[in-house]
Amino acid sequence: MTETLVNDLNHTTLRITEIFLSLQGEANTVGYPTVFVRLTGCPLRCQYCDSAYAFSGGQIETLSDILEQVAEYNVSRVTVTGGEPLAQPGVFALMTALVDRQFAVSLETSGALPVDRVDPRVVKVLDIKTPDSAEVHRNLWDNMAHLQPHDQIKFVVCSRGDYDWARIKCDQYQLFDRVADVLFSPSHGALDPSELADWIVADRLPARMQMQLHKLLWGDVPGR
Repeated sequence: MTETLVNDLNHTTLRITEIFLSLQGEANTVGYPTVFVRLTGCPLRCQYCDSAYAFSGGQIETLSDILEQVAEYNVSRVTVTGGEPLAQPGVFALMTALVDRQFAVSLETSGALPVDRVDPRVVKVLDIKTPDSAEVHRNLWDNMAHLQPHDQIKFVVCSRGDYDWARIKCDQYQLFDRVADVLFSPSHGALDPSELADWIVADRLPARMQMQLHKLLWGDVPGR
């Protein structure tokens, strides 16, 4: 390991809310044991946010400390999440360090901040904000140009209006042909999952419906 890399690991820091092991609750690796690295802070205030406890607080940690904690769990999958992880500049070095160590890394991001600097080996799970999120104006549509075939797009759907809007965006940006999966998720407590399922089936929509496995198993418990 070069001296420069050692210095980067010891001097690059991130504010971390929590690092924990659980089952992946969303996306196309749902159900796999996964280490979650939850960064602190988010510039958005989505009305359905389930991780508001990560907006502030946290603890400053070096990349070296974070990597050591992740390795101790002895699993191959890591999800970098938040808050909004891209709000901290050091996250790019963290993701690269993780994939360099042969972890399968995914990034959960709102899509409101540029993704062009994300290591191409990382799977981006881009959460496009629907009108009922209260943050639709924050979508950075330039990010569509940086999608890769292994990436995923997520829409949290609160209403029929959200569903129809999301369908239009899928067609506008040819998302079904550009990414591995387009995920439609009912907003917890706002939309009956069976309604969303019926709409997808009726339209023969080539989307993957998902429900948050961790909430089905453990409810709204942080760190699960």
